Amino acid sequence: MEAASSVRLRIVVGVSGATGVVLGLRLLEVLKEMGVETHAVLTRAAEKILEAEHGSSRKDLERLASRIYDVDDLFAPIASGSFRTDGMVVAPCSMKTLAGIVHGYSDNLLLRAADVTLKERRRLVLVVRETPLSVVHLRNMLAAAEMGAVVLPPTLAFYHRPRSVEDLVDFVVGRVLDALGLEHSLYKKWG
Repeated sequence: MEAASSVRLRIVVGVSGATGVVLGLRLLEVLKEMGVETHAVLTRAAEKILEAEHGSSRKDLERLASRIYDVDDLFAPIASGSFRTDGMVVAPCSMKTLAGIVHGYSDNLLLRAADVTLKERRRLVLVVRETPLSVVHLRNMLAAAEMGAVVLPPTLAFYHRPRSVEDLVDFVVGRVLDALGLEHSLYKKWG
């Protein structure tokens, strides 16, 4: 009997128009290092913020993702539940994107991919970015959690004694990997 080959993980990564696009970039970088197949989509606002905050462009994401799609390409494989994935992360997840996900307003590929992830009962991790939070934001986060999404604000921790912004980013990305059930060594675990 022939041994089964190892199955390569496939994760969709959405990057929406909120501050903190470095989280999506670093996540794609780490997943690439781990050998995970990634399918990325970023909004037009995310492209502008990527340039403003990080001095990067869509081309930088293209080098990190296994495949990248245009936000308006509703014929992309990730728009269909028949395209098997192991989950999706939206990092960062703007409040506009959160509202679209929660209310099934799938007018672009990022929102449609998240909709598919939920309807297929796959893991959806939302790295929500806003502060302070309004009642609308909180209600939408609650609704997302009730639908099965993991709501993961990029909350800072200091027990691992971070020495740089990169250490703080790695902590958040590590928590995303934890939510996906993936082993990593991005930060020292508690205890």
